[in-house]
Amino acid sequence: MTPRLRDPRWALGFVLGTLLTVGVLGPAFAGSEAEGKSGGETDQGDEAEAHGASGKNDAHSSEISDEYIPLQLEGFPERPKFLVELGNPYLGTGDIKPGFRLPTGAYWQPTLIVFGTLRSAIQSFEINDFRVTEWANRLDLFANLQLSGTERLVVGFRNFDQDGRFTSYIFEPGSSSPEFQALFGDDDAFRDELNAEIQSLYFEGDFGEIFPGIDREDFRRTNIGFSIGRQPLIFQEGMLINDSIDGVGVTRNTLLPRNTSNFRATLFVGAGDVHRNNVEDNDAELYALLTSTDIRTSTIDADLVYVRGSEASGDMVGFGVSAVQRIGKINTSFRLLGSYAVDEETAFSTEGALLFSEVSYTPRYSQDLVYFTSFVAVDEFSAAASGPASGGPLGRAGISFAAVGLGNYGAPLSSRARDVVGGAVGYQKFFGVEKRRQLLAEVGFRAGTSSDVSNQVAATVRYQRAMGRRVVLVWDGFASYREGLGTSDAVFDTTGDTTGDTTGLGGRFEVVVKF
Repeated sequence: MTPRLRDPRWALGFVLGTLLTVGVLGPAFAGSEAEGKSGGETDQGDEAEAHGASGKNDAHSSEISDEYIPLQLEGFPERPKFLVELGNPYLGTGDIKPGFRLPTGAYWQPTLIVFGTLRSAIQSFEINDFRVTEWANRLDLFANLQLSGTERLVVGFRNFDQDGRFTSYIFEPGSSSPEFQALFGDDDAFRDELNAEIQSLYFEGDFGEIFPGIDREDFRRTNIGFSIGRQPLIFQEGMLINDSIDGVGVTRNTLLPRNTSNFRATLFVGAGDVHRNNVEDNDAELYALLTSTDIRTSTIDADLVYVRGSEASGDMVGFGVSAVQRIGKINTSFRLLGSYAVDEETAFSTEGALLFSEVSYTPRYSQDLVYFTSFVAVDEFSAAASGPASGGPLGRAGISFAAVGLGNYGAPLSSRARDVVGGAVGYQKFFGVEKRRQLLAEVGFRAGTSSDVSNQVAATVRYQRAMGRRVVLVWDGFASYREGLGTSDAVFDTTGDTTGDTTGLGGRFEVVVKF
């Protein structure tokens, strides 16, 4: 303590100042509080009024209100309606109907929705002096009966196409020309492929949810998923399997090996409707073990497939291993695939390996995408199963390699994976505040590593624009060049004239309607 604070005069001054403060300001505060009360109200009455009859303090911001507040949808578009919607509103709001109880103890609350996509395009392509111009159509129609969060029945149709042929009208070449008859086998310009064949029909569910009484505490490993029926399968991004197959699948999910966050294993047996190189093999059977593992830095898929084919197509074993991850700000995926003919090689069972990589990046301050793909095929890799409109194994490399899945308009570059290296570089640009327009420009190339595989290059452009809630307009165009080797490895092998260099041009306009 300083000498000045020890002085008695400072102590006397402090006491007098305190008394003066209490005497002057104290009554002022008391009067202010009294003015805030009416008449002779007591403090208890004021407290009850402030807190309410329950005694709770409504002024606390952390207290949950009992007042019903509807979903705030201002500024959001209304949920589009389905073609058919019965039962509980799908992803809607409101009370959920009680449904019914199964004898197993499970509760099902059925919701039926019918939806689909209609595609219609005018498209034309020219190889040297040979041109094909057509109007082609495709309809994908689905009915989804959602029974619970884990069980559903799905029915799908492709009413305008079958076995790779589409309902269309051929404008060029003329129907009476030899080229037309060589391509299509008759002189009818209108191709009628209307049908009611079921493309997909399968039921999927979870044993543990259908039979909840087996494990009421949900501690056992009874949650085993399954699917049965004609179902679409896409594995290794469609490079190994891309088909709709009649079969049965059993899946065990949420397994936790050491140093993983999840492990999923699926055993699938396919006994019908198996397509090989885009052609149905009526005698083929497919057996597959399909796994996916999540680790801290990557998702790793390892798949093994055995296909038992007819005598003409042969048996084969296929495998695929992939790793998908981000490296810094760059998205990457790397794949190794292989196929092995059990007996002799055929056009459907070949031996070879495919190395494939994808790298993409979003430039700063944008939603655009820059991507680069590359591949190396040693000998010839064959997919285990590929549907009629899915193209070849290299369709994933870019829009220059991918089949449009509509009509006779093929990919600018061959998607066959035989003795070749190549890849694609592309930029996807988004426009507008709502990003409802996009432009995709790409350059793709292939270089044969064998003397009978041609070199090819193509530039491809795609512009897409959303119109309203359900319509997308698509414009495609390409220019390609293929070195002639006197082989049948052509960009579009339509005329049979493959002895010289080949130039290709093509364009298309498509209307996509989603309902």
